[in-house]
Amino acid sequence: MQDWNPTLYRQFEAERTRPARELLARIPQPYADRVTDLGCGPGNSTELLAGKWPAAHIVGIDSSANMLTQARARLPDCTFQQADIRDWQAPLPQQVIYANASLQWLPDHPTLLSHLVEQLDRAGVLAVQMPDNLQEPSHQLMREVAASERWRDRIAPQSVERKHLLTTEHYVDLLSQAGCHVDIWRTTYYHPMADAQAIIDWLKATGLRPYLAALDEPEQTAFLHDYHQALLPAYPQRANGQVLLAFPRLFMIAVKQPQ
Repeated sequence: MQDWNPTLYRQFEAERTRPARELLARIPQPYADRVTDLGCGPGNSTELLAGKWPAAHIVGIDSSANMLTQARARLPDCTFQQADIRDWQAPLPQQVIYANASLQWLPDHPTLLSHLVEQLDRAGVLAVQMPDNLQEPSHQLMREVAASERWRDRIAPQSVERKHLLTTEHYVDLLSQAGCHVDIWRTTYYHPMADAQAIIDWLKATGLRPYLAALDEPEQTAFLHDYHQALLPAYPQRANGQVLLAFPRLFMIAVKQPQ
């Protein structure tokens, strides 16, 4: 798959940063010296962390070289490293591990979350926000178009499908068993969008990437046309002339308890 496109991703930066800010506001850690941003992207979330803990040593981790280039230009005083979150090992126990809209791309959350909690200092905080929108029309229709007769031989389901999140109860059990006090909640954002094409523009930077990666440029154009036609009745124009994109997100704050 091609590297992430930071310019496309930042087209809706305000909307993407809002849940990052709301996750940060719930972290019960007034002081922190060691903070890691897992899946830092172009640095919009890292910038929030630097604002909250200006004296901390903040490290941003991302698998995308393109994203890290923008993050380094944006925040030259922070440290950025290219790495897979699953392989990341903190050099010292962390007071805050922050993962905004990154862990949903990774499998085996029981193993992953246990690994991350192990990287926390005593009373350290693991803060996670993940999109929980696979049942929304935006993503259901994506899968339906890919499974249609025209595209099913070009797009393999196993190569494009993001795994469903675990249940809320499962996450509470996993983090509690790992020795954490857990605060968990779900928020559905309703984003006003100009039209169905704007929804496509949003998702081309994220959810549509694995679908488009399997296609050449003319095929991508044709697939997006079919997807656009499917979106039109699912996202009708509201009284203000816009359409509403519902976007559920799951939030978790896990505070490591003394042993």
